[in-house]
Amino acid sequence: MRTCIHAYVRLVDRLNRAVGRCAMFLVFVIMGVLLYSALSRTLLDAPLIWSVEVAQMALAAYYLLGGGYSMQLDSHVRMDVLYSRWSPKTKAVLDCITAIGLVAYLVVLLYGGVSSTQYALEYSQKNYSVWGPPLAPIKIVMTCGIGLLLLQVVALFFRDLAAARGRPIP
Repeated sequence: MRTCIHAYVRLVDRLNRAVGRCAMFLVFVIMGVLLYSALSRTLLDAPLIWSVEVAQMALAAYYLLGGGYSMQLDSHVRMDVLYSRWSPKTKAVLDCITAIGLVAYLVVLLYGGVSSTQYALEYSQKNYSVWGPPLAPIKIVMTCGIGLLLLQVVALFFRDLAAARGRPIP
């Protein structure tokens, strides 16, 4: 059982690292779209109706797909008033407790994401704007990002549980 958990942790870490590093490049997509929009508006006097929505969707994909990688790197914001003073074992125990609550939250979020994605695919849902892009692609990305974050939280739970027991997973 222990080797299965170690393999799971390694697999999820590798998957989130790969997805997170690819998602980092979406910043350049956002910058390119917004630069093109600014140049089109000022130099060509032709404002684009799609540029802001594309940038918003790329930004949403950026932080949703990068969430698991950010969690893996321990880059999330944390109230560090007491946490920094605790021993690694105490930190691991408390991280296990908070991970249980986070898993419950992410399961509910994933359920809503899958439901919303199914609706968008079934009814060809479009955004209520002048451009009116389909919402299914960003909802698929949202659901995948939540799923990757859930997998990473479970992997961190196993890692913290092993550290609390005195047998850390490398």
